[in-house]
Amino acid sequence: MQLIDGKKISKEIRDELKAEVELLKKQGRQVCLAVIQVGKDTASSVYVNNKKKACAYIGIESAAYELEESTTEGEVLQLIDRLNQDNHVNGILVQLPLPGHIDEDKVIRAISPEKDVDGFHPVSVGRLWIGEKGFLSCTPAGIIQLLKRSGISIDGKECVIVGRSNIVGKPMAALLLRENGTVTIAHSHTKDLKEVTKRADILIVAIGKKQFITADYVKDGAVVIDVGMHRDENNKLCGDVAFDEVAEKTSAITPVPGGVGPMTIAMLMNNCVETARK
Repeated sequence: MQLIDGKKISKEIRDELKAEVELLKKQGRQVCLAVIQVGKDTASSVYVNNKKKACAYIGIESAAYELEESTTEGEVLQLIDRLNQDNHVNGILVQLPLPGHIDEDKVIRAISPEKDVDGFHPVSVGRLWIGEKGFLSCTPAGIIQLLKRSGISIDGKECVIVGRSNIVGKPMAALLLRENGTVTIAHSHTKDLKEVTKRADILIVAIGKKQFITADYVKDGAVVIDVGMHRDENNKLCGDVAFDEVAEKTSAITPVPGGVGPMTIAMLMNNCVETARK
C-alpha cells in the first residue's frame, strides 16, 4: 500500500514555482495576489494565513484586504471592481464563506475571469468543461497532480467520485475525463452506493461525512483519495474515509491530514503564476 504524501508533492510544486517566479522577476514580471476576507471566521483566517505563507515562500506578493463583518455587499463589489482594473494585481481571491448578508454568487461573478485564481467563475467552469485554457479549480487540479506524481495512471481507469459540489465533485469529473478516465459521479440519491464505489479503480471521496466510506465500499487494490476534513471523537483530524480499515484494501491512499489539503494551496499558487506566464 502506497501512502500518497501530499506534503511532499506540494513542496515539489512550490519549489518549481519558486524557481519560475525568480525567472519571471528577472524578466521584470511580478506576481501579485489580492486576498479579500470579510469578518473573522477562525477557519478562514487559518486558510488566509496559509495562503500568505505560501505566497511569501514562492516570491508572490500578497495584498490582504481584511474587512469588517459589517462590510456591505456593495463595498465588497466596489473593491473587486477596483482590483479587476489594477494592472499590478494578477489574481483575486475572496475567502469563503462570506457573512450571510453578502451574496457569494454575485461576488464570484464580479471577479474578472482573467484574475479568477480559484477557478469558480462561470466562465472558468465553462472553459474547463469544453477543454479551453483557463484557471482550474484548485482541489481537483491538486488531486490530478497527486495521482500523476505518484505514478498512478488515469487513462482508461474506472473513476468514481462521491459528491457533486461545484468546488470538488463536478470539476473533478471534467479533469478526470480530460485524462481519459471513465467517470461516474455518485451522490446522496445514488442507489446501491456500495455497488457503484466498488467498481472504482480510483475512488475520490468528497461527501462531507466523517469516516463515511468503510472497507465494504472499496474494491481490493483501488486508489482512494479522501477530500474530507473533520475531527473525530478524540478531536483528531480525520476524513470522509475510515482510514485504518480502508487503507489495507487499497494500492494507494491519501492520509488526512497531509494528503489533499496541502495540494489545494499549491495549485492556487500555480494559478497565480499562470497569470504571469501569459
